[in-house]
Amino acid sequence: MSSVESQSRVLSGMRPTGKLHLGHYHGVLKNWVQLQHEYECLFFVADWHALTTHYEDPQIIEKSVWDMVIDWLAAGINPGSATLFLQSKVPEHAELHLLLSMMTPLGWLERVPTYKDQQEKLKEKDLATYGFLGYPLLQSADILAYRAGHVPVGADQVAHVELTREVARRFNHLYGREPGFEENAEAAIQKMGKKNAKLYRSLKKKYLEQGDQDALEVARALLKEQQNITIGDRERLFGYIEGGGKVILPEPHPLLTPAAKMPGLDGQKMSKSYGNTIGLREEEDSVVQKIKTMRTDPQRVRRTDPGDPEKCPVWQLHEVYSAEDTKCWVQEGCRSAGIGCLECKAPIIDAVLAEQKPIRERAKQYESEPGMVRSIVVEGSEQARDLAKQTLEEVRKVMGLSYS
Repeated sequence: MSSVESQSRVLSGMRPTGKLHLGHYHGVLKNWVQLQHEYECLFFVADWHALTTHYEDPQIIEKSVWDMVIDWLAAGINPGSATLFLQSKVPEHAELHLLLSMMTPLGWLERVPTYKDQQEKLKEKDLATYGFLGYPLLQSADILAYRAGHVPVGADQVAHVELTREVARRFNHLYGREPGFEENAEAAIQKMGKKNAKLYRSLKKKYLEQGDQDALEVARALLKEQQNITIGDRERLFGYIEGGGKVILPEPHPLLTPAAKMPGLDGQKMSKSYGNTIGLREEEDSVVQKIKTMRTDPQRVRRTDPGDPEKCPVWQLHEVYSAEDTKCWVQEGCRSAGIGCLECKAPIIDAVLAEQKPIRERAKQYESEPGMVRSIVVEGSEQARDLAKQTLEEVRKVMGLSYS
């Protein structure tokens, strides 16, 4: 796969944490469902990553994997539109992680913001391990193994993509400078024909001298259209326009996902660790009970007391689920004590149950056919491995590990 074509590929993964909740749905899955129709998407279960923090408790991983995959499918991830696979079924992730570790400075890993942050949050666990220090580089290997052009992340994860870009840049600098690189690149330009060669040189000059990003994008599109050059030439010219060597591992770009607005039952971020979640396919009776017993504005002790929606966790759910007319009804009714808290919660209950209904129905189908779920993952893992093998073949070659 060429670097130009990689721009149409998206890769994203999740640690297997078991059944998912509505926070996962609104923060990740809804975005995945949309992306699968716009890009070539690969979505993977990061089971090796789970071991970086749960190495002492591995027996929970397998059940968590299948519960999570069923939730993906139930949420609308289509194995006909996206490739679903298990990280540990593609050993090329581990091999690339090892090879990248040979040239990645230790300081790069130690400065990843989540490294010290997670150690602080998970004080009860012994995370002074090689695996935990190296997990951001394993994330980089996950991405680079597929030469993915885009990685959907929240703002707090951009640093991980930036590390991956630095690793790719260093790798290409060290190993992309084949003997006679410039001569080969110039020869490739000649093959494009006079008109295209002149345009390519003009775009290259604009980008290198003025930092013109539009020129870079036009040049990428121009290279993609060329029929007279080989994939190898295309890679050389892709690197040449940026002033570097041949691009072996393209730098991915963060695809910023909208900030998740799904609050938990207590107003904090929805999280299993806070015990404030509604499961993606939780039973109706349980959902109704949870929402009915949600705490509300503490100033509304009696039904006749006026309240302030801004101080009430239920209002946060209205911001996610309710139309403008319902929001106006809540604001006016709460502040005037015209409606009670149970009345206020009724539209939320209806909206959550309506959202969950098709998900719950699809999940039952997959739960009743575990063999089908496993075959989807097996097939996806084989497809993913075929792609990763192509990358590793070239990586081994430039690192002097291709013995023939």
